Amino acid sequence: MFTSERLRQQISFLKEIDNLKQILRQTVLVKDQRQENDAEHSWHLAMLVVVLSEYSNDSSIDLLRTVKMTLIHDIIEIDAGDTFCYSKHDKQEKTEREREAAHRIFCLLPEQQAQEYIDLWEEFETMNTPEAKFAAAVDRLQPLLLNFYSEGYAWRKHGVKRSQVIERNHHIADGSSELWRFAEALIDESVKRGFLLNG
Repeated sequence: MFTSERLRQQISFLKEIDNLKQILRQTVLVKDQRQENDAEHSWHLAMLVVVLSEYSNDSSIDLLRTVKMTLIHDIIEIDAGDTFCYSKHDKQEKTEREREAAHRIFCLLPEQQAQEYIDLWEEFETMNTPEAKFAAAVDRLQPLLLNFYSEGYAWRKHGVKRSQVIERNHHIADGSSELWRFAEALIDESVKRGFLLNG
């Protein structure tokens, strides 16, 4: 059936990542307030990168590299699961669980491709490059948008406070000072409208 071992491995990986559609997040879709899944989140992030890249602090970011990061960064949640960002959890244990998942899933690919994706995932996690900083910025901004336009659905459900949202999302400024100014205004407006607890 397969013309090469390389193609067999790539198809195996593509079949495996279909499972990303089953991983539910705490944020909900604006229209019907059903939980967003990780595949929808990743697609939305890729679109944010394409549409908003002009606001990157670094005007020379590699757009394709940044889009790749947004598309693969949550694939590890197939094994590791989604951890609600405002919940208390063991960060070291979460990091180890995610690293194991990255190696299992990406290593379904041919060796060179697997290493490329592991490197991109690590780059996203460490946020040390302009591309990773911007990818991380939109990864923080997208749930803010969904929470705002769903009238704080997940924030209200979990009793999230303004200080928690600021702490979680201030890294947006590392990738885009303009998007952080927008995010701060969105957060303040959320408090004003009662979507988010002030504290």
